This record gives sequence, C-alpha cells and structure tokens, in this order.
Amino acid sequence: MKLANALGLWIELRFALQAALVPTLKDVWINPAIISHLSRTFMAHVWLAFASQVDVNARTVKRELFLPNATGVVLDIGAGLGHGIQYLDHSKVTKYVAVEPNTRMHSELRRAAENAGYLESDGTLVILGCGAEEVTTILESLDSTIPAIDTITSVMSMCSIPSAQEALRGLICHVLKPGGQLLFYEHVLSPRQDVAWWQRFWAPLWQVFYDGCRLDCPTDSWIDEITDVDDRGERVSVWSERKLWGVPGETEETVFHHVLGRFVKRGGVY
Repeated sequence: MKLANALGLWIELRFALQAALVPTLKDVWINPAIISHLSRTFMAHVWLAFASQVDVNARTVKRELFLPNATGVVLDIGAGLGHGIQYLDHSKVTKYVAVEPNTRMHSELRRAAENAGYLESDGTLVILGCGAEEVTTILESLDSTIPAIDTITSVMSMCSIPSAQEALRGLICHVLKPGGQLLFYEHVLSPRQDVAWWQRFWAPLWQVFYDGCRLDCPTDSWIDEITDVDDRGERVSVWSERKLWGVPGETEETVFHHVLGRFVKRGGVY
C-alpha cells in the first residue's frame, strides 16, 4: 500500500477537527457534563458538517441498493440525520423505524422523515435513541415479542455498534422477519493484508474521534456467518439468499474498503 494512501487519514482527521473542535469545546463550556460523552458530541458536529457531501458521493450506489429492495417496515441502523430516507420508496415502505443513539441528530432526522411523509403522529415514524444492540428495546417500541421488521438498512453504521458481531446476530435472529432483507453499505476490513494492517493501526485513534467507529471490522464476514437453530433443532445459516459486491471504481488501496450487500433471511428461522 502506498504510504500516501496509508497516511491519508490525517487529512480526514484534520478536516474533522477544523469543523468540529471549536463547536465541541463550546458545548463543553456551556454544559461540562458533555465531557462524559465527548466523542459522541464531536461526531455530531462532524456529521452536521460533512454528511450531505458524504451522501452525495455515494448516492448512486445507495439508490441502486435501497430504492428497489426496501419494503414494509424498515429499521434503519444509525439513521444519523436521515439522509437514507430519500432512498426509500414511500409506496413500498409503510413504516420507518430509525435507530440513532446520538440524540443530537434527532431533530434533523425527524425533519427529514416528516418531509418524506413519515410521521410519529400516525405511527409511520419511530425514532429510537437506543443502540442497535438493544434488541429488547427495539421490539418493545414495535409492541412485539417476535421478529417484526421486513427490511433492515445500514449505511456505514455497523462499524460503531458495541460488540457488533453479537448485536448483528441479535438483530437478524430476533428482529428481522423470516423472508426479510438486510441491505447494507459499509466500510469493512480489507481483504488485502497490507491495507488491513493500516486499518488496524488507525482504528484505535479513529474510534476516539468518531464515536466508536472502527476501521477494521470484518462486518461482511460476520453477517455471512450468522446461524440459528431451525425448527428441526439443527444449526443452519439464517440466509436463503446472499449477495455481496464492491463499489465500482473504488481503489483497493483505501483504508475505507466499502462493500454492499443484500441478504434475505430464510423462512422458519427465528
């Protein structure tokens, strides 16, 4: 891997500091208690500054992934400021459940959802301040004790979930309906060993500034390997369909190695 590519993360971090450091310090000055979740506050300011451009850069791949596939009740992991809502077909998506633990983003998220026609007042919008790992809380919000979600979506959010491998298994096994879909666009651990080395090198620093985001999560492998017990008591893959692909034109020499995926949960697996 070229050294310039490996060290390019410094540029990303510099831009983030320029945009978010002063606003974060102001927040701490006004409310010193914020220091207990400083990374989350910093990340909120970073995302307010850069989310729109990040969305534009990936607009084509997200439109092709989500627009034709997302249906029914959609659970959006790490909904952020609500940019993902524009890639949902309102005629096919009946309810939007946004999981966003960073509550500083909720007002913009709510505005984006309402502009798309999803409202808390009529039950078509649910905004949760919990994490994706809090399966019980998610099910309680849906008044359900069995899988109640038709489609789970995620855009560069799984990297920040605490104990992500276990959390993803919980979501798929206990929240996603049999026959339901998981649609995701994520940055994951690179298959190239030299790139993966740099991802692991940068990961501890990166997660401090970006609210737990890890550059070295093999999320695609974790998803592919999820199993559960079927109605015969046998351990089987939860998936009946699996498809993974990369971003066209993306260089292999990037610490942000992106993959897209569409996985369908097999019937009869809870």
